[in-house]
Amino acid sequence: MNAIPHGYKQDAKGRLIPLEAIKPIDLARDELVDDIVERARALSQALAAFKAGVFADIGAFIELSAERYDARVGGAKGNVSLVGFDGRYKVQRAVQDTLTFDEGLQAAKALIDECVHEWTAGARSEIRALINDAFNVDKEGKISTGRILSLRRLDIHDTKWQRAMDALNDSVRVQCSRSYIRVYERIGDSDQYRPIPLDIAGA
Repeated sequence: MNAIPHGYKQDAKGRLIPLEAIKPIDLARDELVDDIVERARALSQALAAFKAGVFADIGAFIELSAERYDARVGGAKGNVSLVGFDGRYKVQRAVQDTLTFDEGLQAAKALIDECVHEWTAGARSEIRALINDAFNVDKEGKISTGRILSLRRLDIHDTKWQRAMDALNDSVRVQCSRSYIRVYERIGDSDQYRPIPLDIAGA
């Protein structure tokens, strides 16, 4: 980025504007925005350091707890809840996987279609609607993993359907994993907890 000469500011189009040609309210707005962004960057770095530190602390505590039983704990994955001695506070480490499907989904869909074709009786029409809805794409052209996987909960004992469910299970892949730290405090003397917000939107 080129240095901006003294007495000038660069506008959104890259033009150099003399300070005396800029309205005081525009200068005040620019100063406010810069100040907020600077504080936001500092807060973002502090939150990142907090998250990394908490993950490390929880991991170390799990290892310490496992040592009591001479057990080895593999990996950093898994949801963990830690509750204070008096039960007032609770800290959770949560890991959320984003799922996707490989080409095996097409085989599952073909088998499901065969089942639906064979079940042409009117009593099966609601299942046809459920299946069609599961394989519909959203506005971004993506299928809903939740709706697809919900098909596994249908109590259908047809052999071909079971093969389709096997193909469906085998096609599931973890696309990415995201880890979260959630901190809660108990509401009064109840058994309910409310989150302590760690994001601007929830604060």
